Amino acid sequence: MTITVQPHRESVGLKTGQLYIDGQWGPAADGATWSHRHPATGEVVGEFASGGAADVDAAVAAARRAFDAGTWSRSRASVRVGVLHRCAELLRRHADELRALQALDNSVPIAFGSIYATSVGAAADVFDHHAGWVDKVGGQTLPPYQGGDHLAMTFREPIGVVSAILPWNAPFLLFAQKVAPALAAGCTIVLKPSEYCTFSVLRMVELLIEAGVPAGVLNVVTGTGAAVGEAMITHRDVDKVSFTGSRAVGKHIVEASAGTLKRVSLELGGKSPALVFPDAPDIGIAAATVVGAVTMGLSGQACVANTRALVHRDVYDQFLAAAQGMAAAVTYGDPFDPSVMSAPLINERQLERVLGYIESGKSEARLVTGGERLGGELAAGNFVAPTIFADVDNRATIAQEEIFGPVLAVVPFGDEDEAIALANDTEYGLGAGLFTADVQRAFRVSRALRAGTIGINGFQIEPHLPFGGFKQSGLGREGGQSAFEAYTELKSVFLPLTDEMM
Repeated sequence: MTITVQPHRESVGLKTGQLYIDGQWGPAADGATWSHRHPATGEVVGEFASGGAADVDAAVAAARRAFDAGTWSRSRASVRVGVLHRCAELLRRHADELRALQALDNSVPIAFGSIYATSVGAAADVFDHHAGWVDKVGGQTLPPYQGGDHLAMTFREPIGVVSAILPWNAPFLLFAQKVAPALAAGCTIVLKPSEYCTFSVLRMVELLIEAGVPAGVLNVVTGTGAAVGEAMITHRDVDKVSFTGSRAVGKHIVEASAGTLKRVSLELGGKSPALVFPDAPDIGIAAATVVGAVTMGLSGQACVANTRALVHRDVYDQFLAAAQGMAAAVTYGDPFDPSVMSAPLINERQLERVLGYIESGKSEARLVTGGERLGGELAAGNFVAPTIFADVDNRATIAQEEIFGPVLAVVPFGDEDEAIALANDTEYGLGAGLFTADVQRAFRVSRALRAGTIGINGFQIEPHLPFGGFKQSGLGREGGQSAFEAYTELKSVFLPLTDEMM
């Protein structure tokens, strides 16, 4: 029997999505709409306004007026702190509703939506964390360097109007990682959700409005990247662009924003390695952790997933056997079914792309399991079986390029130095994991890896830790103090205290 999500659509009460500009909900200027097809069933779930350059102009103008008026940017710290805490409270209160909306958006299973890194709770924690920075934004008072009676001071001030562009795969956390620090710093925002994950984001916006975010401070223009995203990154009145997505789009943003020298934060792709040493506490758990990150939940559509497993030859066969067992246990289907563990690929274009990489891999390495599109009751969806390749050369296409699907490349190594060299032999540097019981090795290897976030015998996202990449995995960091400061400009002020220096 073919699965359907339509009954859930009715129970959730999905609304038709509109743009939110200057405190008002409304259609796109030209009346255009986008129909969203569910990736697990191919059914049209709903539609939302598909904006264009005129809508971006209106949203940026509203954000600029709100920023210049100072209603938010110069508000008391206590006001912003209170609003951000209320945002967190409302997100937690509506967590079940938001998880259901996400399941209708990108088909991430309800069961997986409660895992911390992809949960509404994590997003709420980000708002609470950044609320704590509002009354701590400050500069320095420095002693005179050249002598004399004067003050040399620095101030941190909000950067201005921010274009925030979200991907579809983790709407809760990524919404919070961009919106919370920008609001905490006093910025105003024009937000674009992915056209493949819009309804859950629009509901979060409604909750922030309820929490007290003023009109014009947060504006939302839904639609395609070509129409809305391009207008947002090139607009002359936008001061900063914050983007999470592919490396190709990230490079385009740098080029397109150069004309106005916008501040840019980019969280891009990865080809993250997991280094499994023979002294790992449990090889089976290491294999389950790695395979789970590549196959469960988002079905490998996560930039930080360890899609390369670098495994010591002494435990190589043991790792592969455990990895196959984990892959065989992954379940697919209706995202509202609590027994379902993983999602389909987001659209047909991504399905064809992943299947193309798998065909390439068959000529480069040994296919251990998977490699095919799933049929039967799943035939209408974009499902691909968990796929593991063994004996992969680290220079092979499947070991170097970001596939963004449930595909794991397993590469053997002989010693620690070789493992580090293989791990760093990539243009990316977003994340990495290592499995070892040797504390000295854990620290030694962590320091040698060229990646922004390292997990030792496990991996977690924390609201107060910076997250971002080395090399071509991005610019800047999200999370913690560094994210908050990225939405500010540093100003120096010189004040003579006597007339003698005038």
